[in-house]
Amino acid sequence: MPRKMMRKLIPHPTQLKGSWMGRVMGDLFKDPYLFHLNRRSVSLGVMIGLFWAFTPIPTQMIPAALTAWVIRANLPIAVALVWISNPITMPPILFGCYLLGAWVLDVPVMPPAEGASIEWFKGQLMTIWQPLLLGSLLISVVSAVSGYVAMRLWWIAQVKASWKLRQLRRVRHPEE
Repeated sequence: MPRKMMRKLIPHPTQLKGSWMGRVMGDLFKDPYLFHLNRRSVSLGVMIGLFWAFTPIPTQMIPAALTAWVIRANLPIAVALVWISNPITMPPILFGCYLLGAWVLDVPVMPPAEGASIEWFKGQLMTIWQPLLLGSLLISVVSAVSGYVAMRLWWIAQVKASWKLRQLRRVRHPEE
């Protein structure tokens, strides 16, 4: 059941090979395991995507794709989840990471005068890099582990529900 739903959402590897991503990644797409839709591969893809989504680097898709390739996790899911942090959501995410890191390190928070923006982060980077990096690491690890566990539990629940439905059908229609 989870596999059927995900097949609708995730493009087929042949579609990706012809895209710009396929041209950039080249031989990376030859490993069929990167596109498997099983509990292990999908859960690892979720974990990788959520981890890299909250790291304060500009090209998160590249390390997410490379990590998925090394671990042999689901590549499209890992790369897609990185887009949780996009140009619109990045300033609040980075500011939240900074606040968490400042709280953990017990350093005073330097609030932005006009709200969190990319320009504020660029201007204050030399001052806020330690709390920002620590907060990003904490949020990355917690969200990655939470996403991994949640995906595994959801997958197991879906399989159990599918089995129960199958058993009910057998009881109602024993001749089939």
